[in-house]
Amino acid sequence: MQSFYPSQIIEYLYCPRYTYFEYVLRIPQNEDKYFKVERGRQIHDEKLDRNKDYLRKKIGVKQKWTDMYLGNNFLRGKVDEVLELDDGSFAPLDYKFAVWKDRVFETYKQQLYCYALLIEDVYQVKVNKGFLVYARSNNKLVEVPIDESSKQVVKESRQKMLEIIEGNTFPKATKFKKRCLNCTYRNVCIK
Repeated sequence: MQSFYPSQIIEYLYCPRYTYFEYVLRIPQNEDKYFKVERGRQIHDEKLDRNKDYLRKKIGVKQKWTDMYLGNNFLRGKVDEVLELDDGSFAPLDYKFAVWKDRVFETYKQQLYCYALLIEDVYQVKVNKGFLVYARSNNKLVEVPIDESSKQVVKESRQKMLEIIEGNTFPKATKFKKRCLNCTYRNVCIK
């Protein structure tokens, strides 16, 4: 059974051709050369070190687990923090090397949706919300609601990704052509 990282689900939702290039043609992205990706990884590691014993009283955290690698037959990934809340529900918390701009980017939401599914499966609990910490905005904490339809989109995306891989199918590109400008596959993609 094929499981995916949240970043691979996000890439599929951004443009289905990511799945084709990465899994069918096996062309690596080489995204490590981008500064923001590297700096984000450094900030992530620094935050985990600084916050190991900190329970987020503001959001009613009973217990937390940091840097948790979770996986099943569907998804796998490392959650910055898994929080058990006072009401008995659980929530993912993710650090972002980003500035808060009065809205949560869709990719950040999708990552939390993936983490919600992992937490529900591994811990056998309900996840109704997640949290983001914006490191470049004084560690601003933002709550993100997580509903069943959002989790369903992740499940359907995985199924469509498997169809591309198993069927060796070249999918249609994203309908948002602006996304092609910064795509790591733009030089090999047929427009």
